[in-house]
Amino acid sequence: MAISIKSDHDVQMLRRAAGLVGEVLAEMARRVQPGVETIALDRVAEEIIRDAGARPAFKGYRVGSEVFPASLCMSVGDVVVHGFPSAYQLQEGDLVSIDCGVELDGYFGDFAYTFPVGEVSEENRTLLTVTKQSLYEGISQAVVGKRVGDIGYAVQSFCEARGYGVVRDLVGHGIGRSLHEDPQVPNVGRRGQGKRLKEGMTLCIEPMINRGTERVTMDADGWTVRTADGAPSAHYEHMVVVRRGEAEILSSYDAIETALAQTHGTTPTPGVPVHRATAPEGAAESAQPASLAVSAQG
Repeated sequence: MAISIKSDHDVQMLRRAAGLVGEVLAEMARRVQPGVETIALDRVAEEIIRDAGARPAFKGYRVGSEVFPASLCMSVGDVVVHGFPSAYQLQEGDLVSIDCGVELDGYFGDFAYTFPVGEVSEENRTLLTVTKQSLYEGISQAVVGKRVGDIGYAVQSFCEARGYGVVRDLVGHGIGRSLHEDPQVPNVGRRGQGKRLKEGMTLCIEPMINRGTERVTMDADGWTVRTADGAPSAHYEHMVVVRRGEAEILSSYDAIETALAQTHGTTPTPGVPVHRATAPEGAAESAQPASLAVSAQG
């Protein structure tokens, strides 16, 4: 698939789709608490999406013979991505990554946020902080003249320098009139390698970071990806447009974090849009980007 360069109109439409995803995730922020069934959250999300005249982009998404059954990916604890909503009741101390995708007027929105459920351990709070910050480290490289490998290097070196496992088997992706477009955007890489970034490319950058090993396993359902050692994982994702000098972020966490503060009195997990390299030089120079990575839905 050829890489699509987006017009100003395309970008405006993608921003609208991202705005709807933000509304859904903000409502999830109000409702995530101990005792809530994840399937109940999924029903609320689908109602919001359909009431807006959009459709859930994940529900019915097919990979081979496997069809995703829900509107949200609800990934709890050691589930990295693609967890099914179910009768599972969230527990105090859980981490739950909620990934939402919509199609609105022919354009797709897709991003994710990992929520702490009640009071979480200091180790898990730090995992959230590092993962979220690594997202902005990657975004800082999404500028004209850089390459996809620069994004992966920024994420990988930032996280590995702090002792975390960076998932290699799943990647970010382009987005537009299709949910998954080229190029793939791994969270590992070498600086100066991979597809060159051009003005108007739209990307979903989405670090998936584990407290332990980077290795993952797949459940028998063909979707649910877990950490191989059972350690917790976190996942944050933004939609961005490649620009000169500084990437344009189409998605926003503002409504989500306002809802968390108002509903739960939760201080937002740190992680600010930085446009500088903070990772140690050479920390991941030898790492190779995934060549046959499976695109992470969402």
